[in-house]
Amino acid sequence: MKRITVLLAEDHTIVREGLRNLLELEADLEVVGEAQTGRLAVALVKKLLPAVIVMDIAMPELNGLEATRQILKAVPTARILMLSAHNDDAYIHNAIESGAVGFLLKQTSTQDVFRAIREIHKGKTFFSPAISRRLDRLQAQAAERAGARSSMAAALTSREMEVLQLIAEGKANKETAAELGIGMKTVEKHREHLMAKLDIHDTAGLTRYAIGAGVIESSVQLTIV
Repeated sequence: MKRITVLLAEDHTIVREGLRNLLELEADLEVVGEAQTGRLAVALVKKLLPAVIVMDIAMPELNGLEATRQILKAVPTARILMLSAHNDDAYIHNAIESGAVGFLLKQTSTQDVFRAIREIHKGKTFFSPAISRRLDRLQAQAAERAGARSSMAAALTSREMEVLQLIAEGKANKETAAELGIGMKTVEKHREHLMAKLDIHDTAGLTRYAIGAGVIESSVQLTIV
């Protein structure tokens, strides 16, 4: 039997280890890698080419949404199952928009996790039962959700999304520059572009936007100065 290779991207060690231990009990599933940050998840997917990536939305350094976009750009065949503790419409919508083919709440049973991995590996989609019941409504609201703020978010580049997350996590320009390996002036330019595109002109506003868009969870945060 050819096993389904799985990469776990989850920053909470106890959750990641629990998932790994459960998955390894299944004869047809094999955990080939683990990532504690979104940036590491992207690098490991390029190296290991797992069939399925189980991705937490709220990841440090690079959130699960942007990590998903970067993974699919590099490895279009990747199948990504998104995990979240939140079932807000914005989280579901943004996960699907980023390219995830499955969405599970962290309260989901382990049997649903196993089933989701197997189903998306077959080329299907899989959503938590509670999420599935809401998808029709979300799709019906798609045109409305593609309004000004969604359109502005879609216009952000991958690098701008990375800078937005680091700003929202409370990183200063110097820390952001070091994290991304770019110059201070480049960070300042990205910040200017973010504010112009989103029509938001302070750090607090950018942070609120990042939380609302699912770029970070509100629990990540932080003291805004």
